[in-house]
Amino acid sequence: MKITDVSTTLLHYPDVPGFQDATMAKPVPGRSQIFAHVKTDEGFEGLGIGQASPGVRQVIDSDLRHVLIGQDPMNIEKIWSDMFWAVRGYGRKGLAFCAVSALDIGLWDLKAKALGLPLFKLLGPYREAVPVYGSGGWTNYTTEELVAEMEGYVDQGISRVKMKVGKDFGNAEREDIERVAAVRSAVGNDVALYVDANNGYYTKQAIYMAREFEQYQVGWYEEPVLADDVPGLAEVRRATTIPVASGEMEYTKYGFRELIAGGGADIVQPDVVRVGGVTEWMKIAHLAEAFNLKVAPHMAQLVHLHVCCAIPNLKAMEYANMYLAADQVWYTEFPTQKDGTLAPYHDKPGLGLELDPYSVEKWSV
Repeated sequence: MKITDVSTTLLHYPDVPGFQDATMAKPVPGRSQIFAHVKTDEGFEGLGIGQASPGVRQVIDSDLRHVLIGQDPMNIEKIWSDMFWAVRGYGRKGLAFCAVSALDIGLWDLKAKALGLPLFKLLGPYREAVPVYGSGGWTNYTTEELVAEMEGYVDQGISRVKMKVGKDFGNAEREDIERVAAVRSAVGNDVALYVDANNGYYTKQAIYMAREFEQYQVGWYEEPVLADDVPGLAEVRRATTIPVASGEMEYTKYGFRELIAGGGADIVQPDVVRVGGVTEWMKIAHLAEAFNLKVAPHMAQLVHLHVCCAIPNLKAMEYANMYLAADQVWYTEFPTQKDGTLAPYHDKPGLGLELDPYSVEKWSV
């Protein structure tokens, strides 16, 4: 079997409400997604899912497409290496690796389809369903909107929720504390509550805020300082009893080696559409396991569902209303959570996802 063509589809759905976190200047409305299509001479086609950042589509179309064409799609490690070296001069982190990730996901989807297996079965499952946490609580929400979203997740049977802190680039400390207190009061003490500062605090400030958050039984403290500041993350981690989570902004196993070896995280958060796809995500998860650390991946829930089934050191998987709103548009059908658990389709090969032709026609960019 040979790869005969690689193409991309970019969809933008404008009707998702704007969202904002600690270090976003203003709310960003709508959702976009890049899809990579890897076709073969035997009729199998892989669907890759990627981040729609500026330049990602161009890297796929102009620099990586020719790397794949003519190759055996089963040789994923070799193709991954070829893509890595193809972007070495301007990649290794950032948009180039978002492009690599989309194609790698497409290759794994293709391989599983060719073998007639759901992707999680091909990877060798540790479990057949994953625990999820309800994610959102954006900083542009009023306290009432924040509480309503968190309570909504709990009403769906989800016993873990995550909200944003670090409001206004860390300049609203009292409001952050009051909002955490409001959510804890609303959901009760039996629901795990995680907070995400999105790089919004500086180190001493993050430590001060951690001591405030400790009284509300916060289950993890995500990106309390700039994600590149591994020594700062390590200092916060040493100063608080709350586990520190980080990794959504990191790329490749090499980046995670530095994060973990530098003591910057108790919980690592690789994003499959950034780190290098399924191939690299699995290596990062096993690297974390070697350090006895838990994994809680960032967003991309319909791809992470499969890889999370295949690892023993999963903490929980992110499940966000913001992504659900777009997934309902992109796909003909997809699995949804029930009572805090999400299971992949057992009777659909690959990722089990198919783009809705109507949406492709209506929302293509």
